[in-house]
Amino acid sequence: MWCGGWLLAAVWAAGFPLISTLETHRAWGVSAGAGYLCAAAAALWMPRAGARTVSVALALAGAVLVPFLYLLLTGSAQSEVAVIERSGQLLIQQATPYLADPRTVGEVTPYLPGMALFGLPRAVFGADGRLPQLLGDARLWCAAAFFACLWGGRRALRLPSGRETGPAGPGVPYGTALAALTASPIVALPLCVSGVDLPLAGLLCLALVLAARRRPAAAGLALAAACSLKWTAWPAVAVAVSLLAYGAGRRAAVRCAGVSLAGTVLVMLPSALLSPGSMVEQVLAFPTGRGELRTPASSPLPGRLLADLGPLGWYAAVGLLLAGGLAVAISLVLRPPLDLVAAADRLAAGLCLAFLLAPAGRFGYLALPVVLVVWARLVPGGHRPAPAASRLVRAAVPGRRRLPVAGAR
Repeated sequence: MWCGGWLLAAVWAAGFPLISTLETHRAWGVSAGAGYLCAAAAALWMPRAGARTVSVALALAGAVLVPFLYLLLTGSAQSEVAVIERSGQLLIQQATPYLADPRTVGEVTPYLPGMALFGLPRAVFGADGRLPQLLGDARLWCAAAFFACLWGGRRALRLPSGRETGPAGPGVPYGTALAALTASPIVALPLCVSGVDLPLAGLLCLALVLAARRRPAAAGLALAAACSLKWTAWPAVAVAVSLLAYGAGRRAAVRCAGVSLAGTVLVMLPSALLSPGSMVEQVLAFPTGRGELRTPASSPLPGRLLADLGPLGWYAAVGLLLAGGLAVAISLVLRPPLDLVAAADRLAAGLCLAFLLAPAGRFGYLALPVVLVVWARLVPGGHRPAPAASRLVRAAVPGRRRLPVAGAR
């Protein structure tokens, strides 16, 4: 299984040097493809005891460590990194990350104001000298936020005694499973070339964990942080509220919703007051293909294909998008999620619908729901433990003492 997985990853990585026109993707594909092939060979031919550990280490080296250091040292990155770093400088200069009159796509900031915080290190350290260049890179801080959130989510699932709150994941130690997830293309590629979606993924994982542990205020704060980064985080509020309403009651659900709403408004309010027109144009109109500048997010997804048919097709795509969101909302009311895994699955389903039906999108956006689904199953305690009454019944039935059955002699 491990050998086959790394071979599939190697095939995926090998496509980037052959197809992609982005130098960062091509560099990552060469290094990652070599790392995945070495990992597959180790999983196949090494002694069984250490094959898994060595293969994961080789995949991490080839898909994360080598390309990440190479791209950091050479200053090569996707345009999103420059956008975030410029946003941080603008936030210091004018208290809003949006330019009043962007002339090119690179001058557009399609993110909410919270994303500019990851550009502040560049404004502080500058770009003169090797060490400031490294420490100011937004990818470094995006990756740090991602892993910090996953670490916090793992700790939140532990009981005060140190035991886990539920069964472990797929029979693999959590550290090994997380390392394999990090080395996989769904995390390794964005971590090395842009990093923009990693903080969002980590905060959503943390928020769902806190909601599953019935901590509404903490979950609301995590949701507020996520919702101030990108609008794609907003569906997570409905999922977390539904999870809390079932497990902790309406008061906890309302508290979580209130904290998330207040926190999001607090972060977004200065930019909304200082540059309302620029914010609407760059955050809403540009990503949906209705702005003055054409968005580069043009993967041939269903919503994009519909929008290319003209105004009627664009409205059809938006209508389908709203219908999909309504269907997910109804499912949250009729069948609320019961644990972290169920909540992650429901949020991932809603995000997949949004990315597929949006008038503009990229295949890379689908990595976010994949991370949610996979990590929720890897972390110990993702599934809700069985109720005490059910455990007692199961304990009584297989033993020598059987439960009495009505009418039996």
